[in-house]
Amino acid sequence: MSQYPPRDPDRDPLDQFDEIVEAETGRDPDLAAIEAGSRTLRTQGGAPSPDLPGRPEDPEVDRALREVETELSSRWGETKLEPSVTRIASLLDILGDPQRTYPSIHITGTNGKTSTARMIEALLAAFDLRPGRYSSPHVQSITERISLDGAPIDPERFVETYRDIKPYIEMVDAQQEYRLSFFEVLTAMAYAAFADAPVDVAVVEVGMGGTWDATNVIDASVAVVTPIDLDHTDRLGSTPGEIAGEKAGIIKRDATVILAQQPVDAAQVLLKKAVEVDATVAREGLEFGVVARQVAVGGQLLTLRGLGGEYEEVFLPLHGVHQAHNAAVALAAVEAFFGVGAQRSEPLAMDTVRKAFASVTSPGRLEVVRRSPTVVLDAAHNPAGARAVAGSLDEAFGFSRLIGVVGASAEKDVRGLLEAFEPVFTEVVVTQHTTHRAMDVDTLAAIAVEVFGEERVQVEPRIDDAIEAAITLAEEDGQFSGGGVLVTGSVFTVGDARLLLGRG
Repeated sequence: MSQYPPRDPDRDPLDQFDEIVEAETGRDPDLAAIEAGSRTLRTQGGAPSPDLPGRPEDPEVDRALREVETELSSRWGETKLEPSVTRIASLLDILGDPQRTYPSIHITGTNGKTSTARMIEALLAAFDLRPGRYSSPHVQSITERISLDGAPIDPERFVETYRDIKPYIEMVDAQQEYRLSFFEVLTAMAYAAFADAPVDVAVVEVGMGGTWDATNVIDASVAVVTPIDLDHTDRLGSTPGEIAGEKAGIIKRDATVILAQQPVDAAQVLLKKAVEVDATVAREGLEFGVVARQVAVGGQLLTLRGLGGEYEEVFLPLHGVHQAHNAAVALAAVEAFFGVGAQRSEPLAMDTVRKAFASVTSPGRLEVVRRSPTVVLDAAHNPAGARAVAGSLDEAFGFSRLIGVVGASAEKDVRGLLEAFEPVFTEVVVTQHTTHRAMDVDTLAAIAVEVFGEERVQVEPRIDDAIEAAITLAEEDGQFSGGGVLVTGSVFTVGDARLLLGRG
């Protein structure tokens, strides 16, 4: 274990940040930076929500988890892939195809996948089923990606699952032209963990695309497509229609397809695929949708039309009209899973649906982590996501002055993201998140100056400094002036900020 400098109560905790990072010389510097921040600023912001795990408290478990993380990080990352399911299929075949031992709900789309998956998970659990959920990327801990019973898998179980299948991973590595990637191994771990639990149903979010995504070795009875927009255009296509062609790959024969509102060209592609495989389609705005919504304290009050009828007075503790639409999609997906609209006509139990939605959390999605001034986190990382967030801020918070803290990943449409936020940010502090995928802060600053003008841009390479600078700017007109801070641009930026400032 690393030996950290002793804590001096008379010193500003931020002063020890560099010392702690330096003490981590034997570790991944990105992980060291994140954890150093968690030890310093956490005392100022409060403990993170228990919904997301931190490092294991047991030193031996922590050491074992780090060994697994190190081995996984030696593989191709999530932005480098060879479009094929050959390797993952070979591994699962050796494991006895665990993904075929339970029914599945498969989710693709550009934005809203994780929030929708969490809502589906909550609904299934409320109806006394044991759900497993596989989502990506993670916000704070790699164990978040695999959830059992609505909670991230225990670190011990995560390590045990990896060790159980490691010999078979190595067998497939030796047989294939390319080793299994980071995401492929995690996908196999999730499917194996779900079978071992066992779960009653798996809620599976694709990593990228659909057709050749590693998750696409399941035959889900319900396929969900959240709104499609431009993202990963180098891999998926340059128009919503082209991207939909890849994402349509999760639609299997005789499945039920739940379609969120889509661009016309994307909808055409998805509907054509459904016809080809004789799948049943339910479309938002026709077969289901949001009937009414009101802003409420801590979220919104919804009336949803599902496949079996209307569900009134549904409280959703998440902000933004986009989350209301995610709720409608999630409800329709669970109705379809239970056969509502097909084998049965009556709606789901109203009180159970209300209870489920009232319990939903979605960390890093318009999440308030501090007050006075209010600091909000959102993992928007593409223009469509940024537009949805920007459109929800006034309704949910009504800031008179909003300072943005933006740290983006290099492969993203950063200009489009900044342009979406430009009308709502008074000023922006650009920074750099602590992973190798981060856009260089000077490159980001140059784009920000072109979008916002030099006088509205401040540069702070370290995210803790960026947050402090933004808070200072938000407080310029006084503590009760209505100023706020939005930290955004990447799930990695949100993860860093949540460790620094997260509250339960």
